[in-house]
Amino acid sequence: MSSLRHALRTPKSWEAEPRKKTGIDYRKHLEIREQKYSLEEELKGYLSEEEMDYVLSKKNKQAACLNLQSKHLSALKTEGYVWEFAHLEIEKMFVELFTLQGKVERIKNFPYPRQFGTLNKFFVWIFVILLPFGMMNEFDKIGIIIVESMEQYKPYPNSGFHYLIELMGHYFIWFTVPFSVIISWVFNTMECVGEASENPFEGEGNDVPITTMSRDIEIDIRQMIGDHENNIPKPEPEKFNTQL
Repeated sequence: MSSLRHALRTPKSWEAEPRKKTGIDYRKHLEIREQKYSLEEELKGYLSEEEMDYVLSKKNKQAACLNLQSKHLSALKTEGYVWEFAHLEIEKMFVELFTLQGKVERIKNFPYPRQFGTLNKFFVWIFVILLPFGMMNEFDKIGIIIVESMEQYKPYPNSGFHYLIELMGHYFIWFTVPFSVIISWVFNTMECVGEASENPFEGEGNDVPITTMSRDIEIDIRQMIGDHENNIPKPEPEKFNTQL
């Protein structure tokens, strides 16, 4: 898990969120573990020097770790510590781990097709530009209806209130501006959320919390194998009600 999450946190040229001003300001208050500690530092105590050199020499370090585990399993079977059926079942788990790892790596290493992202942005902006012209006529009709409905109350018994309603009817077309801004903001925000969701491993507040997930799995495994409580790491702390 440690080698995989380090690979998933590696910056890619098409990942735009960390370079945006909001992303830069947000990261000032966060501590992303994969950027603070190297993979070598995190694997110390879990691998021997020879195994460490082997893993760090490979381009796909997470696959190298799984390969090491598979070799150790085969050695245990040869020595008689693992019987044949258990060996086959655990090997099936390794195959599934390789498959799942490959799926996650494809999400990370292959950018979302640019035609989708570009066209979505263009369509949203076309919608935002044309929206006021589509709403203007309807708001003008509403204003005319308000003015005509107030004619029946003349002379006004409560002059201040009725004059205000009539005046609002005359200028109701200007309500096009705030309503257009609100609707445009909604669609633009949806487009930004979609763009941010394309790369779920950058380390932003809404990304997949792979560091926390990895730490939780490590804690569970070490508790099951009977490690002393003082040697088991603590869960990753929350910051700003988010987990990384």
